Amino acid sequence: MTDARRPAGTSIVGGAGLAAADGMVIDDQREVFAALSRPDTYGPGCTSVERIDTHSAAVFLAGDRAWKLKRAVRYDYLDFSTVERRRQYCEAELALNARTAPSIYRRVVPLTRDSQGGLVLDGPGPPVEWLLEMRRFDGDALCDRLAERGALGLPTMQALGHAVAVMHATAPVSRGRGGAVSMRWVIDGNAEAFGSFAEELLPQARHRVVTARARALCERLAPRLDARAARGLVRQCHGDLHLRNIVLLDGRPTPFDAVEFNDAISHIDVWYDVAFLLMDLWRRGLRRHANVVLNEYARATGDLDGLAVLPLFLACRAAVRAKTSATAATLAAGDEARATLAGTARTYLALAESLLEPRAAALVAIGGFSGSGKSTQGALLAPDLGPVPGALHLRSDILRKDMFGVPAHDTLPAAAYTPDIGARVYARLAEMAAATLTTGHAVVCDAVYAEPAARAAIAAVAARAGVPFAATWLDAPDATLLSRVTARRHDASDADADVVRRQVARVQPPGDWARLDATSDAETTQGRLREALAGRGIHAA
Repeated sequence: MTDARRPAGTSIVGGAGLAAADGMVIDDQREVFAALSRPDTYGPGCTSVERIDTHSAAVFLAGDRAWKLKRAVRYDYLDFSTVERRRQYCEAELALNARTAPSIYRRVVPLTRDSQGGLVLDGPGPPVEWLLEMRRFDGDALCDRLAERGALGLPTMQALGHAVAVMHATAPVSRGRGGAVSMRWVIDGNAEAFGSFAEELLPQARHRVVTARARALCERLAPRLDARAARGLVRQCHGDLHLRNIVLLDGRPTPFDAVEFNDAISHIDVWYDVAFLLMDLWRRGLRRHANVVLNEYARATGDLDGLAVLPLFLACRAAVRAKTSATAATLAAGDEARATLAGTARTYLALAESLLEPRAAALVAIGGFSGSGKSTQGALLAPDLGPVPGALHLRSDILRKDMFGVPAHDTLPAAAYTPDIGARVYARLAEMAAATLTTGHAVVCDAVYAEPAARAAIAAVAARAGVPFAATWLDAPDATLLSRVTARRHDASDADADVVRRQVARVQPPGDWARLDATSDAETTQGRLREALAGRGIHAA
């Protein structure tokens, strides 16, 4: 556990740490708070205790451990009103978070009363309270803090997308939940809350537009939402998957603090779970990060159908944050805090509105010899193409590795590069592009595209989908190509200098594709690429 900051807008009163809102505190835990605030409670090696407060819990940091106490509170979405309930939810939190963060969550421990009437951890006397014992970690390793420092790397996002996919793959299926009715519940809850706020906090005209558009989109997507639930894609997810609940632990992005207290929040469509993370990244201006998570999650799960419902999910996540930020503003102590939270609420509401605006799909093919920079250009372009958080970026190199069931950076034998295998790779590329376009999302395909048949096939995908299509070929001198491929490290492409020489000798670049000079730096080439796309009616944001 960490020294993470208390969420903005949470109000704590008194040394007992009681929640400020009237009618929510059920029991007096002042004695418990006092005991847990003393270093001697944790043994002779502990010299100080730090405390983190939220509306539903308090965490006591002592030595290399963190001890989480659930508050004796009841809200409309959470009930920790009895000692037995708090024990049950401690155990539920331990089991749920062991999926992704087993090294953080250790055990459930009673706080007991000894023979002298004092409170001790894990003593033989009767339990008075229950605590989660957790490993303490450096708060600066939280992903929201890394993002604020500009230290959140794209490789970390790729690993995170894969980790979330694994979590969802092993999560229990939730029958009888999710579907259109679940999203209607979210939208209606937001709308009811929006109507209670003053005009200067959340303008009525804006939140009514958000509600109307969300309801219309939900009804249009209702059959697909229900079909996804029927296929087992509503599962026991994290429920609160944003950057503050992910820590870089032992070099790996590790989600923690999953929601255990309300099934309506955590038993959701898997893409609705991912949507919170994507929305959080996008709001912070981390577009490439969001696009990397999108692509890795889609690649790991193969669930392209979820892209169709993603705009609704993203908008609902932003609207929920608008609602909670506005609520926090109404409870905030002090004009400055109130103004800050009100501004945050309006920012989220504006984001929700923009996420509900239609964005056109398109298909972009980027070809060229190995070393011409196809994948680099595709990665730079993808976040700004089509609906948020950008295009699905399909790489022939990655698809080939996936077909052989090996990690992207493992080297395949020569037998994996026969003409027959190549034809299968390009067929799969076209198939995935077509499936993605049916969801309304954009696609960037990067491959050598040496054969006329493969070029014709990808153009036909766009024609059948009725979306704009642009095909570009990246040119660079032989010396540049050779220099780039020999300098590669930890890349999905297996091409070496000999492969480049054979391509140059055998392949004639297409005469009907836009030819772009890719000799310069990546940013300059990207500018040329976007100009070429604009000439074909495809405009990157």
